[in-house]
Amino acid sequence: MSLIEPHGGKLVNRIVEADKGKALLAEARAFPTIKLSEREQCDLEMIAIGAFSPLTGFVTEEEFYTICNDIKLPNGLPWSVPITCVVKSADADKFHVGGKATLLDDQGKVLAILNITSKYSRNKDLEAQNVYKTMDKAHPGVAMVYDEGDVCLGGPIDVICANYEPDFTEYRLTPAQTRAMFEEKGWQTIVAFQTRNPIHRAHEYITKVALETCDGLLIHPLVGKTKSDDIPADVRMKCYDVLMKNYYQPSRVALSVMPSAMRYAGPREAILHAIIRKNYGCSHFIVGRDHAGVGSYYGTYDAQKIFDQIDQKLLKIVPMKFEHSFYCKACGGMATAKTCGHDKSNYVFLSGTKVREMLCAGQLPPAEFSRPEVAQILIESYRHAH
Repeated sequence: MSLIEPHGGKLVNRIVEADKGKALLAEARAFPTIKLSEREQCDLEMIAIGAFSPLTGFVTEEEFYTICNDIKLPNGLPWSVPITCVVKSADADKFHVGGKATLLDDQGKVLAILNITSKYSRNKDLEAQNVYKTMDKAHPGVAMVYDEGDVCLGGPIDVICANYEPDFTEYRLTPAQTRAMFEEKGWQTIVAFQTRNPIHRAHEYITKVALETCDGLLIHPLVGKTKSDDIPADVRMKCYDVLMKNYYQPSRVALSVMPSAMRYAGPREAILHAIIRKNYGCSHFIVGRDHAGVGSYYGTYDAQKIFDQIDQKLLKIVPMKFEHSFYCKACGGMATAKTCGHDKSNYVFLSGTKVREMLCAGQLPPAEFSRPEVAQILIESYRHAH
């Protein structure tokens, strides 16, 4: 038995070799430039390293519409969120199908060359309604769509440098590298846990339950663009590290970061997150309560239900669906509604607001909610921030 195949059967690599990179860098001066947004820079890195396989670049017009309307690529392969490169209408005349564009980071450094095969008007209403299930601009993902440019440029990219100043280099493993790591460890079934938050006791519980049926667990936090009020990635990484050292079996867990941007697209993003982890070599993927959600835009378990609409023969990675977990005083341990029949008065549950208030006040949340080592890191972070 071998590791699961990448999505589409082949792991994409769009980073050019050093000699070709020097030649492209010289050519880049002749092409019109696009300064990529933070979201687009994250997407470029994900395409470059193969995390978005089988995409070789930003989506074309045909791909945009099949993704938005049918949750798939034109070849029928499941795909749920369009990965776009956009420009403002006033700048669109600089770019032509058959031409090239030089892609820059926010400091003006050359990242890649875009080979333009498609140029089209971005149907923002369709994207917002179908992908995010709302046109409310209070939704951070929808706001991003409407704030960005109106014209999309699609086509394959040749990447000279995916990221000039990457964070967490020790943990920034590409899909090829995680696959090699799994092979070295002898793991064949690997469950991935997506997170953009510190791991509290409920998360710890579901990851360990999932690990009981797999060879290994990949804790795979998203460290790309998130909302301003999300806990910073460097703080979260300290939390993951201390948790792994103290509460997991070291030989059965690995930590690596995913440099993707957060879109808060709920069910559609849950599908994308599963596909990404398939490319990293994971056979199973944890889908919890309100995965990738924000506010009250999605039903509690909509992110789990959407997997029933996707052809599992094409998706292949196995979604592991978990209910909301909690500590039950009567049970004396972690549980869910499936395993515990006690009255809710026995549950230890704190709202995010209450936890933040406690941390800001320097108070440790109950041990049944958060490991004290994790809570202490968060207290220090809040103290420093405020």
